[in-house]
Amino acid sequence: MANKVVICGVDTSTLPKLSEKETTELLLKVKSGDEQAREDFIVANFRLVLSVIKRFRLKTNNLDDVFQAGSIGLIKSIDNFDTSFNVKFSTYAVPMIIGEIKRFLRDDGIIKISRSIKETAVKVKASEEKLSAQSGHKAT
Repeated sequence: MANKVVICGVDTSTLPKLSEKETTELLLKVKSGDEQAREDFIVANFRLVLSVIKRFRLKTNNLDDVFQAGSIGLIKSIDNFDTSFNVKFSTYAVPMIIGEIKRFLRDDGIIKISRSIKETAVKVKASEEKLSAQSGHKAT
């Protein structure tokens, strides 16, 4: 099959497609505590994770890890979604998925560096560029 893509052992061509009505009904079951509905809802929304991953145009051999990070964002969005706001689930979930993927890509490396140090490095670099532009030579 030409559209068959396997990520984390999931054949994406077999993922279910839910209508808006089915999504709403399943989400209400999830919110009432139905664990099987939760599992079904997660699997049904893997396509959403895949669509977000495509936006990043990743040049990594570790697409499975990125998919897993996106899936964590999906699960967090399911757990935190409030049905009373009358908003589509995907509208809420996409930023959560993007956030988890960005966090993974930012924090993934051999040496772990705290976020505060990374933020300080960005400020130093910006200041260096500003001083270089003002003085006309490389700041030291």
